[in-house]
Amino acid sequence: MDLADPLRDHNQQEGQSLRSHPFAYGIFVVFCALGFGARWAIGSVYSAGEALQLVDALASSGLYLGSASATASATILALMLTLTGFIRRVDQDFDEDVWCSVKRVAQVATTSLMASLFLLLALVFPIGEFEKLPAQWYFWLYNILFGITVLVIALLAMTVALLYSTIRAVIHEVTPDFSSDDEDSE
Repeated sequence: MDLADPLRDHNQQEGQSLRSHPFAYGIFVVFCALGFGARWAIGSVYSAGEALQLVDALASSGLYLGSASATASATILALMLTLTGFIRRVDQDFDEDVWCSVKRVAQVATTSLMASLFLLLALVFPIGEFEKLPAQWYFWLYNILFGITVLVIALLAMTVALLYSTIRAVIHEVTPDFSSDDEDSE
């Protein structure tokens, strides 16, 4: 058995998955662009005091965002596990695209969950209490926290778009063909 064949098949499936969900990846890019635009609109941070105020403002809303995103991602993962059990019990044979969609939702939801947990961890540090830190540290901290926040939002939006396409595919597979029933009754 050639070890390169499974790797080549996996890479082809990954490439096909990228092409089969352009809407989800487009949503991710749009939310990242909105975040970049928001950061650009905020402008330059000139002092440590200004950066500390921005970090405090970001921390208060970031804690809610992080916990909500972590909860949503964990719930989505549990529902994806339930969906795989449902798919196995249904008489319909699901094509490989449906399984790849479920896999992609699980991957993005897991990444979103990890990013949310990282954001929560970063926001619980008593940032204003640190002394003897260089002024630039607050500037970099704000930019990193802002970037993680944008990433969490973009990943959550991408997860929603992937869920939508996956659920559509599952519904399409399990919905009976009503047009053939109409023809049989005539």
